[in-house]
Parts: sequence; C-alpha cells; structure tokens
Amino acid sequence: MKNYIKKEIPMGSKTLVLETGKIARQATASVVASMGGTVVMCAVVTKQSAEGRDFFPLSVHYMEKTYSAGKIPGGYFKREGKPTEIETLTSRLIDRPLRPLFPDFFRDEVQVNCMLLSLDKENPPDVVALMAASAAMSIADVPFRGPMAAARVGFINDEYVLNPSFEELKNSDLDMVVAGSESAVLMVESDANELSEDLMIGAILYGHQEMKPVIKAIHDFSNEVLPERTEFTNPSEEDDKKIFADVKEKTAKGLEDAFTTIDKKERGEKINAVKLDLLEGLDEELHASYLKQFKEVEKEIVRENILGHQRRIDGRSLTEVRNIEIETNFLPSVHGSALFTRGETQAIVTATLGSGRDVQTVDALAGEVKDNFMLHYNFPSYSVGELGFPMGPKRREIGHGALAKRSLQFAVPSLEEFPYAIRVVSEITESNGSSSMASVCGGSLALMAAGVPVKENIAGVAMGLVKDGDRYEVLTDILGDEDHLGDMDFKVAGTKSGVSGLQMDIKIEGINEEILEKALLQAKDARMHILGEMDKVLSSPKELTGLAPYFCKFKVHKDKVKVVIGKGGSTIKGLQEEFGVTIELQDSGEVNVFGENKEVAEAAKAQIELLCAEPEEGKIYEGVVAKVVEFGAFVTFMPGKDGLLHISQFKQDFEHLTDVVNEGDKIKVRLAEIGRQGRLKLEFAED
Repeated sequence: MKNYIKKEIPMGSKTLVLETGKIARQATASVVASMGGTVVMCAVVTKQSAEGRDFFPLSVHYMEKTYSAGKIPGGYFKREGKPTEIETLTSRLIDRPLRPLFPDFFRDEVQVNCMLLSLDKENPPDVVALMAASAAMSIADVPFRGPMAAARVGFINDEYVLNPSFEELKNSDLDMVVAGSESAVLMVESDANELSEDLMIGAILYGHQEMKPVIKAIHDFSNEVLPERTEFTNPSEEDDKKIFADVKEKTAKGLEDAFTTIDKKERGEKINAVKLDLLEGLDEELHASYLKQFKEVEKEIVRENILGHQRRIDGRSLTEVRNIEIETNFLPSVHGSALFTRGETQAIVTATLGSGRDVQTVDALAGEVKDNFMLHYNFPSYSVGELGFPMGPKRREIGHGALAKRSLQFAVPSLEEFPYAIRVVSEITESNGSSSMASVCGGSLALMAAGVPVKENIAGVAMGLVKDGDRYEVLTDILGDEDHLGDMDFKVAGTKSGVSGLQMDIKIEGINEEILEKALLQAKDARMHILGEMDKVLSSPKELTGLAPYFCKFKVHKDKVKVVIGKGGSTIKGLQEEFGVTIELQDSGEVNVFGENKEVAEAAKAQIELLCAEPEEGKIYEGVVAKVVEFGAFVTFMPGKDGLLHISQFKQDFEHLTDVVNEGDKIKVRLAEIGRQGRLKLEFAED
C-alpha cells in the first residue's frame, strides 16, 4: 500500500508496533498502535483557527468498542452510547501530557480521536492509546514539541515491573502511568498501597527512563513519515512585547496591591477593577490583545513575588498549610458526614452504607467488575461564585472523583470483611485550590464517622511549583491562582505510613529528580500536619449508627439453600416482603440479612433458621393446626413440617374432633417420634 509505514519498537519484554498509511487516510494524521493483541487507532484532525480566538481548542476523545473484546453492548439499542467513566478518564489521561507540548501562540483547532479496536487479556489499552496519540500528533505537521511516550509501572515482590498485565496488576502494590518527553516527565497518575516517597520517586524515574528509547523510535518514525515540516512562529511576538510593556506600566501597581489581598473575593474585585481601568478608552479591537498580556503581567508579578521574595498571594510561607476546620456527623439523618474546610476550599462529604445489592456492577471490556466502593464528586458553579446550570458530571468532576476514590480505595474493606456497599459523595461548597484533596480528607473522616472499619485517616494535599531558569520554589497547599499561574500541579494523598494516591501535571520541561524529591517530601510534611488535625477530631471509626442498615451474617447447610429460595424464589421474596429486609444468599449457604433495624433483621434470621432447622425428637414446639381429619389433626410446628396429633391424644369427651380443635388453632406439641419414612408423630406438651 502506498505510503504505508510500519515500525516495531521494543519496550521491555513487549513490542509496540506503529503503523500509518493504511487506515483513516483522510484525517490529518492517523496511527494504529498495538501491543500484543491490544490495538488502538488514533486519528488527528486539525482546522485553522478563527480570528480572535484566545485559547487552544484541543479535544481528546477515547472510545472503547465492545467488539474489541468480542462482546455485544447491553441495553435495548445494542450499540455504544455516551462515554463510559473509563473512556472519560482515559481521554483525560491522553489530553494532559499532550496539551503542554503546544506553544502558547498556537490556536488552531485540534481533535484527537482514539478508538480501541482490539483488546487482549494482557495489555491495558490506555498506555497504548497514549503512544498512538503521540505518534499521530508527531506526523500531523503541527507545532507539537514531542514526541512523548508513556509507561505503566507496577511494584510486585519489591521490584518495579514495566507495563504489567491485567493479571499482574492484581498483585501489584502500585499502578502508575507515567508520560513524558525525552527531557521531562509531563504527567503521572497513580494509586499505591502506602508506598514510601522514595519508592514513588523511583517508580517515576524508572518509567521515564524505560520510555526514552520509545520516544526516540517515535521521533524516527515521524521523520520517516514526515521528513519536511512547516516552521511555526508566533506572528504577533513583537506586538505582544510592546503591549506587555504598556500593560505592565499601567497595571503593575494595582496588581501588586491586589495580590497582597488575602480574601479571594476581595482580591478578584481589585483585579477586575484594574482590568476595567486598563480597557477604558481602548479600541474594542485591542481588548483581546491587551487582556492576553494582562494575564501575563499577573503571572509575572505572582511568580516574582514567590521566587524573589518568597511571598505568596495569601501571605503564607511556602510550606504553610491553610487553616483547617472540621466537623463530623453534622448531618443528623446521614450515615456518616464530614464538613472539611481548608482556607477557602470546603467540602461536605457523606458516606452511605447499603446492602450487597447496592454494589456497582461495571461491565468493563476486561470483564464484569463488582465494586462495593463508590465516590462521586460534585463541583457546582456557586462554589466559585459563578452562575451555572445543574447538569450531570463533567469530565473534570469524573476525573477528580476518580483521583479521590483511588486515594481512599486501598483502605476500604472488601465485601467479605465488611458486607456493605459504600457510597461517598463530595459536594464542593467552596473552592480555592485542591478540592479533590479536600474530598480525600473529608471522605476519610466521613467513612470513619459512618463506622466503616478503616484503620487510620487518609489526607491529601496539592503542591505547586514556580520555576524560572535555575531558580525554583515548591509551594505547599496551593491556591487556585497558584495552580493557574504556576508550573506544576502535584497532588499527593496517603496515610502516616505512605502514599496511596498521586497525580502530577507539569507545564514545563526541566523537572528533575531534585525537584520531585523536594515536592514529595514537602508534601509528606504537609500530609502529616493535616492528619494531625484530622486525628484531633476523629482518629478511629465510630460504631455503626442506628441509621445505617443493620446487618447479620450466618450460615445454613448448603442443602437448605433451595428451601430458603423456594419455588421460583417465592420463599425468599416472601421473607423480604414480610420483614422488610434484603436477603443475600450464597450457594455455599452463607446468608446476609440487611434490615432497617436489629429487630427486623434478627426476626428474619430466626425465620430462616427455622426454615432450615431439622425437627428434634422430644423438643416442644408452638404449632398451628393445618388440617383436621377423622383420625386426628395435622399440626404445622416448623416451616414445611407437619406432624400428626392422633385422635387418641385428645382426652376430652367429644362427638366430633372439630368440637375441640379446628384449623388455625395454636397448640403446644412435643415431637414424640420421627418414623422411618420421615413421618412425624406429635403429642400434647405438658404445661
């Protein structure tokens, strides 16, 4: 096929294969990447920018086709629908390292479409998709400062493992995805089982080192496909410099004053006033150019205050954590709740317990997964003082929720240990930096407040970086403005023992081991401080509240499972309706009963045990007359067990037996004998 190029790239024990020129040839660029039997196609399309656009419209869409795993979609329509959570998270994973590799002046629209075409049972597709996107972008003739590559790092038996399989990840204490260019780490996404800071740094550096040969190979691949490239320059560079100087002269004093104002709202009002003064009298056609440079002046002032004077926007030292306020179980009808406030960032976090039937079933391509722990993060517009319409979760909310969940997941007991489904919801009510880490702190406290047996608190903090040449400063517990105007957003969560979650996004090159180590150790100090504040309020799980479902667990003989279920499920359904409980029954005979309170759950348990019990000779039972016949009365003394109370047992004088006993009468009987054929002989029990 004309212009078809294929390149095989060794990556540890596996091989990454890149192909172009065969599929999606009308796109600006397309690459098919494969590792083993996992195949991802990535098509990039670009469109020239509209005049006056002041942002870079990059969009990334990752799609998983069910046919890739030999499956047919569920539901009525039997076709793929809106993006799943996995697709959304993978789209973000691809977007984050791509975005900083474009120059600030580039405004053309770029769309990246990654599609999973084939999935084996060994190689996760997200890392393959990342490298497919990098390779496609490298041959799209755009000002892409790549290529970049990605690697997954596991930690199994005290050793780092490159690109572990699905099966290996089950036994790994680490699941980390690292993306980077030849000279810098760009993005890290990780969850871990309380690993030390040294091990986390080692994993990042190991992943980056292992991907360097791949980066070079993608570079060679792109040069073979596209030997001649367009040279892109900033067309407004000279004008920008002149406007910047003018804006700085007119606004520097006002902005300096604004950035010494601690309160976010008041600071915003001052900045807006300076902005309006700048625009007053300017031709409207110049507004966009001046506003662009206004942001650059803001950035310069904040960064120089930090680098030159170690002075932050809100007056804190570089390592200082904002003031923390905590309340637990402040919502009277909720199973567990926490109000966590750190500076101007605040989260209401709740924990709700449900039965095993409330677990989330995820029909993932790699196989169905039942998840007993859910965490949902909501970021309403009022939390930042803006207008907005309540809608479903956006990509950012899904991503922040996933980070908080990963940070807490390792501490949540399994269904076998704690047979409740657990849903944590974080409602961000104020935001000025690091709301996802506030969700981790609040989530940990809410779990304890609800009585979930987690061994200790988990806290999170967001770190920032300002770097100019050889000068740099790492910032603890960054504000929203410090995130926006800085060079790194580095979120770290964990316990006193180690790291459980980590997310890093870097906007510049040159982040070395020294900076990573300083950031992680500074984050550890902050985490210990926050954990200390949390432990002052709640350091161990409370008793389960009476608001949570009462749970009892017991076992019946496995031969009795069918008895409890009944014909067509009639018996178990009847029990659930009669007692208002949820009954979970395993083939092994294990029974879980959930009820609103102890009384109904224990009553249902007693009835199930009675259903499964065997009659005992000599034992006295409370029975109900089921039927009266000429030679006696049949008495139901256990569920499904009728015995004969012979007419000779009735000592009274009567003409007809119904003169002394009738259906529905309650009588006390003793099981006198169990016959060879299972016939049950009853006698009156003596009072």
